[in-house]
Amino acid sequence: MKNIRNNLVGISAGVGALFLSPAIALAQFNMVPDSATTLNKISIYTLISGLVSLVLVVAALAFFFTLVIGGIQWILAGGDKANAESARKKITGALIGLAIVFIAWAIGSLINILFGFNIFNLTIPILYNNVP
Repeated sequence: MKNIRNNLVGISAGVGALFLSPAIALAQFNMVPDSATTLNKISIYTLISGLVSLVLVVAALAFFFTLVIGGIQWILAGGDKANAESARKKITGALIGLAIVFIAWAIGSLINILFGFNIFNLTIPILYNNVP
């Protein structure tokens, strides 16, 4: 049983390293930014909306991988009640976390539908224009 667990840990570490390593890109592109991609287009509003979206995606991925790890632990428990209980708690926590992330996304979408305020693409309306 330990050999299977060690092999599984080694394989998952290898797959994780594959996904975390940068991919080789053979495409050529222009390294000089044009006027649409300069940093003066970034505002506090775009940073906030980008941060909200990033937090939701990272949280969903973290809870998903916790769910997968809990499932693997449950399979590898091999009848040991303590390990099976630990895996069950991990799976329960991951499902609750995924539900919370989904509910947060749904509330943000509902606010967008009801009030027209999209927190995932935050833009603040301008009341007046100083430019002639």
